[in-house]
Amino acid sequence: MAVETINSIIENPYGATLLVLLVSVSAGTLMNFVVVRYLRTYTRKTSTDYDSIVVDNLHIPLVTTVSLVGFSVLASIPAVTENTFLTQEQVSTFVGKPAVSVIVLVWAFYLNRVVNIVVKKINEEGKASDERGRAYEFAPVFSNIWTLVVIVTSVGALLVLWNYNISPLLGAAGIAGIALGIAAKESVGNFLGGLALYVDDTYTIGDYLELDTGEAGTVVAVGIRSTTLRTRDNIQITVPNSMLNEERVVNRSAPRRKTRLKIDVGVAYGTDIDLLEEILVGIAEEEKMVPSNPKPRARFVAFGDSALEYTLVCWVHAPEQEGKVRHRLNREIYKRLDENGIDIPYNTQNVNLYRKDE
Repeated sequence: MAVETINSIIENPYGATLLVLLVSVSAGTLMNFVVVRYLRTYTRKTSTDYDSIVVDNLHIPLVTTVSLVGFSVLASIPAVTENTFLTQEQVSTFVGKPAVSVIVLVWAFYLNRVVNIVVKKINEEGKASDERGRAYEFAPVFSNIWTLVVIVTSVGALLVLWNYNISPLLGAAGIAGIALGIAAKESVGNFLGGLALYVDDTYTIGDYLELDTGEAGTVVAVGIRSTTLRTRDNIQITVPNSMLNEERVVNRSAPRRKTRLKIDVGVAYGTDIDLLEEILVGIAEEEKMVPSNPKPRARFVAFGDSALEYTLVCWVHAPEQEGKVRHRLNREIYKRLDENGIDIPYNTQNVNLYRKDE
């Protein structure tokens, strides 16, 4: 009896339509109140928030897909297309395709949303936890690229769904892309160079860079096309990212900002080298801008032509402090050596004058 009733419903176009829609809505309700709730309960127990972000943002596309999938299959039910005034194509046009279009748009919106939220969270956590303060300023670029990909893909899917020929559009887009690439060659190169710098983790905001051109400064901004440095003269220099990829760049702040400082000192032969080493190391240890670890050391480098060549090796907290610390140490070394009677030889020339007798 039940089987006969179901068969009679299926053979009736209105009954078949009602049955399909009822099953779809019921499945959507089940998905929303059972499956999604179970997933949310599970994600609350995990240590990460990313799975919660995915479930919270994708439950609407899942429910929408399950609820509307019935509309898209109506055109394939014989009872609907054979026993009504609507043809299969008309049912697909007025019911099936709009339902699929809604599904595509909903998925596009929430996929774009969930990726942007995840990228933003990774960006914030990365800035807070990364020891080097890695330049996550490129994260918005990836969000924009993803948004563009989602829009283009969604529009293309909708055009194909509604039987529009997208071949001319693809051809036009290819030609436009080639023309744009030629016209904006430098901009594209800088953009790709910026992405390469970001992926390679070459430098970050706050790093002190030295370029092959002789310019040096602290990174204050990392853009899509260029990087901005601030020199010690408080002048900002904008360097194209493509140039940073092509030229040799010395990052004085990586892997750590602490950098070694060397000061060369030449003293006269006959100097008490034990006293000299004690003076040099003591000066470095007394300087507040020189860290105690690693300890300062005095190195006997070579026997020079007119002097014993020493090098005082110590560390500074940041490469930007190197000039100031060198100045303070040089002043103190000169005064201490003078107080202890240690001579600093310098080059001399003897000029002999001969008088030619007439």
